[in-house]
Amino acid sequence: MRTEEILAAIGTGLWSWDSSSGTVSLDAEAARLLGLPAEPVVRPGEEVRPRFHPADWEEIDGVVNFAIAEDTVAEARMRIVDEAGRVVRTVRTRSKPVPVDSPGRHTYVLMGILQEVAQPPETIASHTPLTGDWRRSREAFLLDAGRALAEAGSTAEVLRVAGSLSMPGFSPDGLAVFGVSGDHLTVVGHHGHNIGAEKPFIDMPLETDYPAAEVVRTGQAIYLSSPEEYRKRFPATWPLARDFGRRSWAFLPLVSSGHTTGAWMAGFRHSVAFSPDERSVLTTVARMLAQALTRAGAAETERELSLGLQKAMMPSLGPGVDGMTIAARYVPTGGGLQVGGDWYDVIALPNGRIALAIGDVQGHDVRAAGLMGQLRIALRAYAAEGHRPDAVLSRASRFLSGLTDAYEPADGEDGSDATRFATCLYAEADPETGTLDIARAGHPDPVVISVDGTAVIRQTAGGLPLGIETDADYPTTRVVLGPGETIMLCTDGLIETGGHDMATGWTRLRPVLEKPAEDLEELADALVQAVHGPGSHYTTGPLVDRREDDIAVLVLRREAARTRKPPGRRSAMTIAQAEPERIAAARQQVRELLHDWADAEQVDSAELMVSEMSTNVLVHTDGDALLLAEVTGPRGERRLRVEVADASDELPHKRRPGEMASSGRGLVLMEMLADAWGVDPRGEGKSIWFELYESEDPPELGRSAS
Repeated sequence: MRTEEILAAIGTGLWSWDSSSGTVSLDAEAARLLGLPAEPVVRPGEEVRPRFHPADWEEIDGVVNFAIAEDTVAEARMRIVDEAGRVVRTVRTRSKPVPVDSPGRHTYVLMGILQEVAQPPETIASHTPLTGDWRRSREAFLLDAGRALAEAGSTAEVLRVAGSLSMPGFSPDGLAVFGVSGDHLTVVGHHGHNIGAEKPFIDMPLETDYPAAEVVRTGQAIYLSSPEEYRKRFPATWPLARDFGRRSWAFLPLVSSGHTTGAWMAGFRHSVAFSPDERSVLTTVARMLAQALTRAGAAETERELSLGLQKAMMPSLGPGVDGMTIAARYVPTGGGLQVGGDWYDVIALPNGRIALAIGDVQGHDVRAAGLMGQLRIALRAYAAEGHRPDAVLSRASRFLSGLTDAYEPADGEDGSDATRFATCLYAEADPETGTLDIARAGHPDPVVISVDGTAVIRQTAGGLPLGIETDADYPTTRVVLGPGETIMLCTDGLIETGGHDMATGWTRLRPVLEKPAEDLEELADALVQAVHGPGSHYTTGPLVDRREDDIAVLVLRREAARTRKPPGRRSAMTIAQAEPERIAAARQQVRELLHDWADAEQVDSAELMVSEMSTNVLVHTDGDALLLAEVTGPRGERRLRVEVADASDELPHKRRPGEMASSGRGLVLMEMLADAWGVDPRGEGKSIWFELYESEDPPELGRSAS
């Protein structure tokens, strides 16, 4: 007897549906069940489709697609209707979708059986796992569950999401996740149980006759639909489960990368038959849960490693320095190990001073972090030997160049970035006098904040980034902090994050720097918040948010004098004979000091006079020029005083230059533009100075001179 005859005898027919050609092949029994003549036939799909109830037909695509994705059998219950649309019978189909290669199309052949079944009452059908309503609920549930588990960032959050899942028609009232430690079963977490209920299951040997242990040993799911079945299969551990008062249990393996890493238990207070569709849902949830736990575990391991690396690499600021206050922040990019190439350091020097260092190694990977750690140690060693800032950076550049030259990429690693460089700013600070001798290697300039809150970029001399040349020179610039003044050092991540360049980045930070803050800790927090927005979790520890670039910030404030003078702002800089281009920097310093001055014409006048005074020193003497600019007084009545000192004893003379003369206009301009000016002899050299008085109205030219 043929197979078709045997199947026909039990009311079962064979059919296949080719999605590429759109044709349906039916044997005689399958044709009869669909209301067609009882004979083998191949019909177009358009003729067969009206034989199915429209509501059931809409579900078949989802069932088939799910079966293709899960490599399972597509099972459904479908109603057959006549020409008038009346339901004449209900058939059960079990079919295997077989994908077919077709260029540019996703096609398959659905092959299986059709079998007539008794049509259940409508009230029951709405809750059976073979109806379209249940399938729609299942697909919506799996979509929501997958999204929620994918967004969970920690093991605790994964367990919370898993415990809140409401499965369609058979939600568990409790769950537990088991892991493996050596040859013992452990409890990773649980939901729906009292505190301490997990104690009997902690550290259970894998040989124990317990469902979760067997699942881990075999990798096969276990479904227990009744207490009797549980007691019969696992008599030794049934007493442990009996007290929870459940009626059904599902134990499923948690599989990651082909290995069983644990088990998931779902317990039910009502009886569950665990039909194929219910098992399919539980299996899918177990897969998603295993993936989510693996991701969360890897993320937590990375965070722990990041925290350890940061604690090892980032220095402690210590108890502080007499006469100075220091605060710092480090914010990693948030990607990968969350440790990059930015760093800061505070170093106690043998001469009683302190050194501040801040830098940025090229890159945001593990190698950048490793180079940063080595470079930081080298800087500390050179500083401890008592070298001056320029010598410290020169030696550090030679050290980094040697490290990158000796680097050999690992097998399969791209060696194109073997040469790495680093930017760095190193400053030696004297707490007693407030002076900072700064050497800079391709790093952003510092910012000085006056007592009245004015923030000015303090331009300093600099050299190439570390590691580019083995014999690079790094000139030193002296900056003097007055009592109550603050200096801020940072890496370019603070300035350029958010699509900014150096100019727009400083514009964004300036209001933050000039806003009054209770202390330096508040200022450091405000700077990071200005870049990452309100609500960002910025600390000296690791962050989980993804960042564009690492950020390091170091702020130092010289403590204010007990007899404090009225708030003012000042700037000082040296213009060397060999650096006439520093005159432009001096002009910029004065303009920034006067950024909120009432009369813009006075600002232009101040710039012009500073340029003339500095140029005269470089042209008519053999020494350097020392410029000191200071703004004092209440707003609207402030006074600007600028002094340019040199070591020459020759006093300037006022001349009347001809129309074509290239010099001789300095004192004439001061007489015309300044509210007051003069020349003061000193023990060694002289000082030329001028003053401007703030006014809402332009000054009267040549008003006074001395």
